[in-house]
Parts: sequence; structure tokens; C-alpha cells
Amino acid sequence: MVSYPGAHALDIAGPVDAFDTADRLLDQPGTGYRIEFVSPDSPLVRTCSGLAIEAAPLETGEGPIDTLLVPGGWGMHDALANRALVSWIGRAAARCRRVASVCGGAFLLAEAGLLTGRRATTHWVISAEMAQRYPDVIVDPNPIFIWDGPFITSAGVSTGIDMSLALIEDDHGAEFALKVARYLVLYFKRHGGQSQFSEVLDAQLAEFAPIRTAQEWIQDSLGRPLLVAEVAERANMSPRNFARVFRREVGMTPGHYIERARISRSRGLLETTDLPVSAVARRCGFTTVETFLRAFTKVLGTTPTEYRHRFETIGAGGLVIDSKRVQR
Repeated sequence: MVSYPGAHALDIAGPVDAFDTADRLLDQPGTGYRIEFVSPDSPLVRTCSGLAIEAAPLETGEGPIDTLLVPGGWGMHDALANRALVSWIGRAAARCRRVASVCGGAFLLAEAGLLTGRRATTHWVISAEMAQRYPDVIVDPNPIFIWDGPFITSAGVSTGIDMSLALIEDDHGAEFALKVARYLVLYFKRHGGQSQFSEVLDAQLAEFAPIRTAQEWIQDSLGRPLLVAEVAERANMSPRNFARVFRREVGMTPGHYIERARISRSRGLLETTDLPVSAVARRCGFTTVETFLRAFTKVLGTTPTEYRHRFETIGAGGLVIDSKRVQR
């Protein structure tokens, strides 16, 4: 794990705790992951929140590296100007099985020339800046993480944990990664293609194939009215049995799931289009605008218009969040 002054503590601690937990939960602890911190500012590095990390000099890690992790943070731009750090990341990548970044750490990978011609993501606040600064990188601001070859880039801050769970799953299987997520008391498991702003309470696809088929059909049919009996028919189950099994597998009723799916779809449209709220409501299958407004406000505690306002881009100077400009 690379560290530098001003890095986000959670960019570092989130993935590190995920891997450390995985190591402790293995049948033979100590056989899975051994974590080392390296920094151009060793031995003591302060994150942007003031938490200090003890790290070895960069040159300490000269042997083979399985996974190199690079965080982001408010000190990212100063780190980009540190040519020794950027150069070391570029050289170290050649002896890594995989290289991963959290949040603005993707800038450091791009600065080192590692993401040229590849898809990558970063925190939504700075994704436009990354696309402008590194035109040879295919920046996608929507997914929570992207895996392109040996390079894995994750979005804002906490998504580093989701990315780490995916790496743990790749190493030890889905069942073990789920065990780690449960120990960390996480909602498992946000897949990489999920929007950075997908609701954390969105249910996972069920293990039981008929319910999973019904969930997938719901997602493909949100633009029209959906009756539970019709969805049950897709699962080849009676409505009563379907409702019982669906709740057991998914953790909510079919009607609740459909409403949440419609809200999640509407969020994406509000974030990425200029469609009127009434058109968003229709596209997401709400029978009236009033029904949409009530459901959206109940789930998110804000109106669709207010929600859209938070994603309004203000030129190159920043982004509006609750009417405050975030300086890049």
C-alpha cells in the first residue's frame, strides 16, 4: 500500500482492513496476505484527516509484489508532482500481478503511464478533470470499479472496499469474499458496474435461479406497469409462493423491490440526462408524477429536482453539492 501526505485515510484503511480480515479468516491465518506500507515520506505519513501511518521507504519494496494499492486524497495533486513517487509506481507495476487504485489514486496510475488506452474510473467529482488531463485514458465516471487487464481502478473512497472484496473473491472465491464482507458488516456485494450512486440498500441478485430470473426481468421491464402476479409467472411460481420465496431470498417484498428498482433507475436518469421530471417518472414506470415524487422523497429524503441539482456541473471550476462549490 502506497501512502503519501494528504491521502484519504479510508482509501488506505478500507482495503487494508478487508485484506487483513481475509487473512485472519483463512483456515491458516498468515498464508493469504501480508501487508506493507511504503511512502516517499517515511517513516511517518499523515493522511488528510491527521491519522498517521508508519511506512517504509519506497525502495524497501524492491522484490515481487502481488498487489500494489494506490490511494487518493486531498494531497493527490502534490503527490502527482512528486516525480520520485510517480516513477516508482511505474517501475513497481512491472513486478506486480495486479495494480489497483482507490479514488484519485487513478491519477497517479495515469501519470505513471499505466492506464493509456485502458478504461478507468475515479471519484465522480474529479472524473472530468481526469478525462481532460489524460485524454488517452478512457474515463468512465459511473462504475464503482473497473477491471482492465492487471489494472483495477475504483471510484470514490469507500468503493475501495468493494474493489478489495472483488480481488479477494478472485483469489479465494465468492463464498469466502462473502464471509469477509459479513465480518466487516457490509452490504455484499456491489459489482463493479454498479453506479457510484446506486442505493446501498438495493438488493443483490438472489441465489435461487427463478427469483434471480424474475429480478432480471423486472430490471428490463421498469418502463411499464408490473404486477406481482405477472412477475411470478416469469418465475413459474404461484403469486403467493413467489412472494414468500422472494422475500426470503431478497429481503423485501416484490412490490418494495420494484419500487426501489424504479427509484434507482430514476436516479441514473436525473444524474445523466436533462429529461423533465415527468418524463423520468414515465420512463421508470410510475403511473403519475405525484406517485414518483412521493416514492422518491420517501426513499431519499429529497425531491428529484433537488437531487439533480447536486449533480449540476459548473464549468471547469468545480461541482455543485448542496449549493457549495467543490474546488478541484
